[in-house]
Amino acid sequence: MKFKLTSIATALVLSNTVAAESLDDVERMVVEGQYLSINESNSVKTPTPIIDVPQSLSIITAEQITARGITSIADIINYTPGVNTSQGEGHRDSVVFRGVRSTADFFIDGNRDDVQYYRSLYNIEQVEILRGPNALLFGRGGTGGVLNRVTKKADLDRQFTGYKVSLNSFGGGSAEIDTNVIASDTAAVRINAMYEHLENHRDFYDGDRYGFNPTARIELSDDTVIDLSYEYSNHERFIDRGIPTGADGKPVEALDDIVFGDPENNYHELEAHVLRATIEHRFTDHLKGNFSAFYGDYDKVYSNFYASNYDPATNIVELDGYIDTTQRDNFILSGNLVGDFETGNIGHTFIVGSEFITTSSNQNRFNPVFDSTMDDRESFLATRPLNFRGFSGVNSEGTAVTTTFSDLNDDTRVDLDVFSIYVQDEIEISENLDIIIGARFDSFDISVFNADPEVLETRERTDEEVSPRAGIVYKPQENVSLYASYSESFLPRSGEQFTDINGSDDQLAPDTYTNQEVGIKWDFAEGLSLTAAIFENEQSSPQVADADPSTLDVIDSEISGYELQFSGHVTDDWSLTVNYSNLDGEIVDRNGPTGRTPRELPENTFSVWTTYQVSDVFAFAVGATYQDESFVDNGNSRTLPSYTRIDASVYYDISDDLRVQLNVENLTDESYFPNSHSNHQVTVGAPINAMLSLVGSL
Repeated sequence: MKFKLTSIATALVLSNTVAAESLDDVERMVVEGQYLSINESNSVKTPTPIIDVPQSLSIITAEQITARGITSIADIINYTPGVNTSQGEGHRDSVVFRGVRSTADFFIDGNRDDVQYYRSLYNIEQVEILRGPNALLFGRGGTGGVLNRVTKKADLDRQFTGYKVSLNSFGGGSAEIDTNVIASDTAAVRINAMYEHLENHRDFYDGDRYGFNPTARIELSDDTVIDLSYEYSNHERFIDRGIPTGADGKPVEALDDIVFGDPENNYHELEAHVLRATIEHRFTDHLKGNFSAFYGDYDKVYSNFYASNYDPATNIVELDGYIDTTQRDNFILSGNLVGDFETGNIGHTFIVGSEFITTSSNQNRFNPVFDSTMDDRESFLATRPLNFRGFSGVNSEGTAVTTTFSDLNDDTRVDLDVFSIYVQDEIEISENLDIIIGARFDSFDISVFNADPEVLETRERTDEEVSPRAGIVYKPQENVSLYASYSESFLPRSGEQFTDINGSDDQLAPDTYTNQEVGIKWDFAEGLSLTAAIFENEQSSPQVADADPSTLDVIDSEISGYELQFSGHVTDDWSLTVNYSNLDGEIVDRNGPTGRTPRELPENTFSVWTTYQVSDVFAFAVGATYQDESFVDNGNSRTLPSYTRIDASVYYDISDDLRVQLNVENLTDESYFPNSHSNHQVTVGAPINAMLSLVGSL
């Protein structure tokens, strides 16, 4: 049996975990994978086909991740409509969901995963990206969308060992193993592990990542299954905040080879221990329960220097920096009851759930003090390499300088308790018409101790919010759904990382977000689907009034747009995925509309990925991603130019159990700048590079 790369819809390559199975077994696994990945989402928490979900949703599977050579969340975002990447200061995943930037709307198996870090994909079954507010199922945040990673679980039916080994043209490489052992008829253990050495095109860049994730599945009875998981993550990498912009407001391409940081003191370190336990029980044929416990212990250090200003006339760059530490414990208990029943001729699929989260988070930040300025900033000539290393160097005036992280910026100790309860009913009025209605209640109780010796105060606040959701789905025929939806979400004033409620923030109500969306989902041929959505997101933000601090101004702003997604098999040998989104927004302040566009909001984004099966053992793929120009800042004075990047892949099956593939990124060697953090911190896109991988089974 040879690999048939087109046998998996849109993935275009077989999973390494089924590489050694017979052809019949492979086809069976493909069908099951299609149902999970194409028709059903873990995120919506009810057994609802995606065609019946009144919301934009994209899914990428483990097979697609392998086939496309994807190594990061950012790689997934590049080929997803309605979302784009943000720099995240070089130390974290950061996504702009429909114009709303987020570093915390991440989930793993439905559990909140809000610590700021780069997430690995070695143990992921699929990644689900939902757009629009999602508070009903996920709680606070989710203002523009959420990203949920579904992990690989132990399998009671198959015993296998798969592996992947990769080397890239920058000098980096990785190795992954995925092995499943059946211990008995009712128990299995699965171990995913990986090591990755990081290298890229920028000076001084390096890093290492380790991941180890054993899982176990125990079938207590035909109706009860327990999943247990422990994950250890260790991640170190160099931090690069990019290059400055010039007098024209665009990135200074002449500086794209210079790293504006300290080669020895720009780094990120993360060590995490995460435990998950889930029990699923079927009470009756019409009622099942899902109950889970999650504990995460995270220890993180983030140290960096970066360009804070630049003078093109003198070629002098100003450096700033800080070191930031976070120790966080998250404990989450959640439970759902999902059932179905009928009242007369009307069918109901309901979910009732509750969640309790307790978080302890200590974080502090120290700024540098340069001995030459007694301040946190110093100027240097923009040369390669920068004359600054190991906390010392020579400034632009030719004076030797040193610095240390000795100025306390903040030191906070956060205790957070969140209690939530939610209910949703999918009401089948007829074979052609469904109505979805639900609401979630959240109690968000936060206490922040400011441990700065000059402050030493504790502030507390409790927010109680109800987030409704409503939708209607009309199906003129089984393969077509027309939908309209309305949903709300909120974000407390303590922010995504709830680090402080200083100043007037402990007096202000949360920001609230509403989403209205209409769309169509059409499976117009076997293996081919088209989805389209038009949406409008509105944010309401209370602010203390300038004229009268005892009153509030409520500032309303909105972002609107539309998305298109097409995916599937055009022929038996040709697969195609096409995505397009159009976004439009305007900044609103106390005086009304400003005429300015929110930062990191490209009007148009487009991506395409297509694979052609030349023979039973050989296939190739080509992809392209386009991003319109966008603004670096809300003042609209700095611009990221538009760009188009071309990617390609080639696959060859050496044997039944071994595939070799070559993934090439930026095939045309385009010079581009995909994102930024602020005016003088613009990411430099990678030049043409390649990754060679062996994917197989033992």
